[in-house]
Amino acid sequence: MNPDPVSPPPPDPKGPVTPKPGAGGRRDFLKASAVAGAAVTLGEFSLAQLGAAEPAARAALSASPSWADKPMRWAQLTLVENDPGSFDLAFWLDYFKRTHSDAICLSGGGCVAYYPTQIPFHHRSAWLGDSDVVGDLVAGCRKLGMTVIARTDPHATYDDAQAAHPDWIAVDAAGKPRRHASSPEMWITCGLGPYNFEFMTEVKKEIMTRYRVDGIFINRWDGSGMCYCRHCQENFKSATGHELPRTTNAQDPARRAYLLWRQQRLFSLWRLWDGEVRKINPDSCVIPNTGGGAGSTLDMKQIGELAPTLMADAQARRGLEAPWANGKNGKEYRATLGRKPVVGIFSVGVEEAYRWKDSVQSPAEIKLWVAEAIANGMRPWFTKFGAVLNDARWLKPVEEIYTWCHGAEPYLRNERPLARVGLVYSQQTAWFYGSGGGRGTVEDPALGWYQALVEARVPFEMVHDGLLDAEHLAAFKTLILPNIAALSDAQCGQLRDFAGRGGGIVATYETSLYDEWGVKRKDFGLADLFGVNFKGTGEGPMRNSYLRLEHEAEPHHPLLSGLEDAPRIINGVWRLDVVAREKFAATPLTLVQSYPDLPMEKVYARQPKTDISQAFLREIPGGGRVAYFPWDIDRTFWEVLAIDHYKLLRNAVAWATNEAAPVTVTGAGMMDVTVWQQKSSLTVHLVNLSNPMMMKGPIREFIPLSAQQVRVRLPDGLKAKTVRLLVANQTVPTRQTGEWLEVIVPSILAHEVVAVDV
Repeated sequence: MNPDPVSPPPPDPKGPVTPKPGAGGRRDFLKASAVAGAAVTLGEFSLAQLGAAEPAARAALSASPSWADKPMRWAQLTLVENDPGSFDLAFWLDYFKRTHSDAICLSGGGCVAYYPTQIPFHHRSAWLGDSDVVGDLVAGCRKLGMTVIARTDPHATYDDAQAAHPDWIAVDAAGKPRRHASSPEMWITCGLGPYNFEFMTEVKKEIMTRYRVDGIFINRWDGSGMCYCRHCQENFKSATGHELPRTTNAQDPARRAYLLWRQQRLFSLWRLWDGEVRKINPDSCVIPNTGGGAGSTLDMKQIGELAPTLMADAQARRGLEAPWANGKNGKEYRATLGRKPVVGIFSVGVEEAYRWKDSVQSPAEIKLWVAEAIANGMRPWFTKFGAVLNDARWLKPVEEIYTWCHGAEPYLRNERPLARVGLVYSQQTAWFYGSGGGRGTVEDPALGWYQALVEARVPFEMVHDGLLDAEHLAAFKTLILPNIAALSDAQCGQLRDFAGRGGGIVATYETSLYDEWGVKRKDFGLADLFGVNFKGTGEGPMRNSYLRLEHEAEPHHPLLSGLEDAPRIINGVWRLDVVAREKFAATPLTLVQSYPDLPMEKVYARQPKTDISQAFLREIPGGGRVAYFPWDIDRTFWEVLAIDHYKLLRNAVAWATNEAAPVTVTGAGMMDVTVWQQKSSLTVHLVNLSNPMMMKGPIREFIPLSAQQVRVRLPDGLKAKTVRLLVANQTVPTRQTGEWLEVIVPSILAHEVVAVDV
């Protein structure tokens, strides 16, 4: 299905060249394209030389500057053009001091320069005059002992630059240069052409030379959608042999090639910028604003290898988004960054589609969003747009959060999570499955599982599908595969090995039914593990279909725990026809096929009982357990939040894991539970999500939870010395029996942390 491999094309004077994706697969293509031999020399830096020394270059880029792990409380002041001469420098320096902020991100240049730049077409603020705002801010923050990084934004420029360099401007599919939709006096720049590779390289070099900052953070650096400028057309054609795609269908050869070519172009740009600033200040780095979960357009595995630290830019929730979504961001980044610091950016304002950038969010909503970040291992970073205050109501809640974080810092320097369950996410499924992985088929199943695990108070981590080797999976007892449709043969082999080592696997719907390119297989890649074969057909969307719970045939089956009084429950919406490869020990769920829902006189099951199993649970040699649902239980749960589906999901994980959880929390309410180990302590975070506004922010106030019993296992024979509640700021009595420690938390308002000194 993939284009045949070809020899590298001749040198292209406009940028690095990449070969066509061949039979080696996506990651082989990314690796091959990184070492392509032809490139242009920009100044003293050669992309061809970097590619020729790929391992060394990669090691240099990923090397952590000495400061990378130090900051725990970040601040960001994003200046607007008329701030120079108007904002109160002393106020901000005092606020950074009061909040114990130990790192700062300051606006530098790109769209607007806040210093006396000497680079042609680098637009100085019209209010700058003879001042140097960047210099004043850098000097003041350094006196406070803060780590200082500069922010650049290259996504837009002005008429003078467009007139002199029309090839810097992004072009739409109709061939028209793109004006900025929000600021029509500006132009959208091409993220993959000489504006970034040449002009913005000089901007970063100038900033680093003048101020020797600790790093440069780049916002909106990767382009603003598809660009059809001549550089993109010519470079893409030379690299792949295709014209730029005019479709989003991931099975179109040009579209598939573009998804990979664009990535490598951006990774080359990242290496270029990082190499140039490190020449000037070896103890610095470039930090692109990039990454995320399955929906990220850049390979998170490669990002995790390159970045010494990264910022998760999910500033607030919007629409029907749960507050635990911020914790999900931290888990997704940590899946590939490992122990490297992950920072969680949060806005003090409302983050809806209407872009109220000068707004202020409710204090309770700010605190809940940040609590989720902290509980899930991220270091907070507040961002303020505009240095002149229009509304000061956010200052106090942020100061309260940061003051507490400063006092609790030793307990927030986590070394490892102690979760035993991993929720897999797959970028290749998002990129290549179906027409490019719609939210309903890729993200919604993961969201359903996330909601269920939070409800069940199960500590868990996210796992990237590119890191399924034994080393990366060593911490986990169970992996969850939420419709991870696109898996290579090698990845399927890694999952078999995991189960063979005693691991549990829970999978749903079309998991492994497609290869890594999104090409449908005749049968599941994991058919032997699931114990079923795909019959080639399916059904959906189903209406008025149910599942019969086989209590008589399977009394007290663990999958049906909590459903003892339910004879049948609602089905999902989409299912596959499968046939068992073997005789299963139990058949706890069977299909009640759809029947009419109108007229009401016709609403009765035509066949109340079938032998069509809808849950396959099996134990395999080596002690592993595998549960497979041939229907979209997770996606449907996220859509309708039926409690019966939640119980099935919860029970499947408990059965597959087959061991005591590292922590259990008993009591009323909804909360997110995470458990961490530090150098000399262990912490259990409890985030109170019990709120009528949980699924539609912002919350107005916190509703305290009543007493919770926490039972936590102390690893490696550790003994508890003292136990404190960090938010309540009190010690509590405990009882330790063997490796288990029991604590009563009297009440939880927003967030509590049980800190165990060991």
